[in-house]
Amino acid sequence: MEVLAQLLQGGWNALVEYLSAHVLTCLVPAFFIAGAIAVFMSQGAILKYFGPQAKRVLSYSVASVSGIVLAVCSCTVLPLFGGIYKRGAGIGPAVAFLYSGPAINVLAIVYTARILGFELGLARAVGAVVFAAGIGLITAVIYRKEESSKDPAAFDALMDSTDSRKWWQQIAFFAVLVGILVFAASQNWVLTGVLLAGLGFILWRWFTRAELGTWMKETLRFVRLIFPWLLVGVFAAGIIMTFVPGEAVSSWVGGNSLSANFIASLAGGLMYFATLTEVPIVHSFMELGMGRGPTLALLLAGPAISLPNMLVIRSIMGTKKTLTYIILVVVFATISGYIFGLIGV
Repeated sequence: MEVLAQLLQGGWNALVEYLSAHVLTCLVPAFFIAGAIAVFMSQGAILKYFGPQAKRVLSYSVASVSGIVLAVCSCTVLPLFGGIYKRGAGIGPAVAFLYSGPAINVLAIVYTARILGFELGLARAVGAVVFAAGIGLITAVIYRKEESSKDPAAFDALMDSTDSRKWWQQIAFFAVLVGILVFAASQNWVLTGVLLAGLGFILWRWFTRAELGTWMKETLRFVRLIFPWLLVGVFAAGIIMTFVPGEAVSSWVGGNSLSANFIASLAGGLMYFATLTEVPIVHSFMELGMGRGPTLALLLAGPAISLPNMLVIRSIMGTKKTLTYIILVVVFATISGYIFGLIGV
């Protein structure tokens, strides 16, 4: 009974610390940005570049950063991936999108940088972009014969209409939102207040009441979808800190050996992380002695593959291609973690 009380106390302490330190200045602006991306950036305008006849450089460039643009989590990317793949998207760009969707979700990158440090946040963002392009290109080469038989006309329906706002208005709007996030996180309240005033002017002049209502609904959808699971993840991280001995973590994933990075990558693939929950859990492992390299390896592999995701992906593109995807993710994560660990030495 005493052990249970200690575990619950550890989870509660972590939850209180998290709520007091990170919600207002980090997550609230990030949720609004994610909602704005989902509403005001066209998915069709992005997905149209994934067709088998699209220019390769442009196609892979767009696919590799689409996680930021589309702001999707692992549960959302699967039906999107299934839709574009079944309708004729090239397997290379489709797989790049499959990885980048949850891996460079704007919420995940911001939260990683805030909790785990700027270096890990940047490494996760850069690694995910490189991963997506590399995994997509290798997959396309392996299955190039099957790709040659696809009908490009089947993909034309994904073309989308243009937005009602000018491009510079879109840039200004999202720049102000990102600025609010950055300066609020650094507790620069003067600049935060200036940007909030600027945001109010932008919303008044450039957006309709209906659009703002849709934005608020989408933001609330993200909060309802993600925030409860995030609280569970933080509570679980507190229990891990109380229950798991640091010696076990140090012996398995401490340091920066290839085996430690491989174990972290494989563990990330077998675990299931709801969006953002990987960050507090990984943070607890870091405090118990997990190395920088294995930390990055787990962050790069965890959101992209999990047992539930594997089953869904297999139903979409078959066992052989799914195994190819899983192996590539684990190998890329292991190597990236190892290199990152060497750089940090």
